[in-house]
Amino acid sequence: MKQIITVKGLKCSHCEAKVEQALSKINGVESAKADREKCQVEVNFAPETVSVDELMATIEDCGYEASL
Repeated sequence: MKQIITVKGLKCSHCEAKVEQALSKINGVESAKADREKCQVEVNFAPETVSVDELMATIEDCGYEASL
């Protein structure tokens, strides 16, 4: 399943990498691609393994605001 999550606070490539790496460590996440210009991250994941709420909580744990 693909989900696009809006992420406020992405300012540089380090920010993108931080979010991508955190999401990629979650069991069930196949890929994560952040885009600071669009202020979003596209996540491909297995919904039977991980929820959108868990993805958003991980982004917020990185210090960014996540919303759908």
